[in-house]
Amino acid sequence: MVMKGGLSVALLAAAGLVAQPVLAADGAAQSSGSSRRSIAQEPISVPAAIETQPMERAYPSKRANFGQARSSQMARQVADWVVDSGDNRSMPFVIVDKSDAKVFVFDAAGQLLGAAPALLGLAQGDDSVPGIGKRKLSTIRPEERTTPAGRFVASLDRNLHGEEILWVDYDAAISLHRVITSNAKERRAQRLDSPSPMDHRISYGCINVPAKFYDKVVSPAFTGTYGIVYVLPETRSAREVFASYDVEQHFRPPAANQAEPVSLDPPASPFLELPEKRHRALGLPLSN
Repeated sequence: MVMKGGLSVALLAAAGLVAQPVLAADGAAQSSGSSRRSIAQEPISVPAAIETQPMERAYPSKRANFGQARSSQMARQVADWVVDSGDNRSMPFVIVDKSDAKVFVFDAAGQLLGAAPALLGLAQGDDSVPGIGKRKLSTIRPEERTTPAGRFVASLDRNLHGEEILWVDYDAAISLHRVITSNAKERRAQRLDSPSPMDHRISYGCINVPAKFYDKVVSPAFTGTYGIVYVLPETRSAREVFASYDVEQHFRPPAANQAEPVSLDPPASPFLELPEKRHRALGLPLSN
């Protein structure tokens, strides 16, 4: 894929990109360009001191700005953590709330660019079946059609039909793209308008959003840059998946007689490393 405006050599070097061939086969799009591996999703152990008592900090906490958009408590807490910790590495980011079937797109500073309903994997669950990205869609059982939770480095690409998509989890062949309406029986456009989150569970795992939302919000936000997609869990806690913290509870104001702060930098995130270099691959699946 050719990035509009181009990515600077400094950004690619900072990302620690290296070539690594992978073949995927489910849920996103047959790619005519390059792709990348996703970040590991294993829980990160957190020191007991952090878990049992708040920390003192000398700088003000940062928050994501949702504007007038309604969101769940988990979506707001994770977005606040992303902005406060700098986990997005000054890149745009997306919060995918599976429980509410909503997608929130933020700029690098945590300002909401737009929100929209989304269609998600038919089955509830936070993990992908091992090797599912290499299987044909016809072999995937209903209970295997999950949208995996986790933190993913994402970028734009095109399928073999020339349609743009946002790769999320390449290994599991999960992408975020315009809603697919080719199968009239699935009534995907109508499902997007339904107020019931359960009506939004229909895909093989991909994240379907309204076409206008993709064109006006998602595509501009990720044009010429990488970004981070945070898919919220529905069977585990956000802390287990992201090693995140609640900004409201994690820190307390410093005491009046506290000594000068040693550092004004935010706490380091355990997920700051970017994945391997996007690479050429053949035989990828069509969108779902």
